[in-house]
Amino acid sequence: MTYRMGEAADLLGVSVDTVRRWIDAGRLAAERDEHGHRTIGGADLAGFARSLSDDPDPGTRRSSARNRLRGIVTAITKDAVMAQVDIQAGPFRVVSLMSSEAVEELGLEVGSTATAVIKSTTVVVERGDDA
Repeated sequence: MTYRMGEAADLLGVSVDTVRRWIDAGRLAAERDEHGHRTIGGADLAGFARSLSDDPDPGTRRSSARNRLRGIVTAITKDAVMAQVDIQAGPFRVVSLMSSEAVEELGLEVGSTATAVIKSTTVVVERGDDA
């Protein structure tokens, strides 16, 4: 399996220019296809993606949860007791339900950064469209 630069950028949650800079700097291996377009091998891309997480968020050292998605708060809906907080983490929308008190204590507001920390005993994996 090989990926074009745009596909790799989508999978890594970065711009095509960032992927191009990584390739030009020798951080990410790429080859040219028969049309001269840069392609990245699936195993190379997977290894590179894994290397991006080798320097974990410092919060991982304080928690057993390893699934951390940093993003921007895009919406908060709250009443007297509960709140819904929407975070856009790259291409992913994460929705959290918490107490209104927690929102206040954390100082969350639309436009602030936040990290969604996910710990689950059940993770559903769907096959990609490429299979």
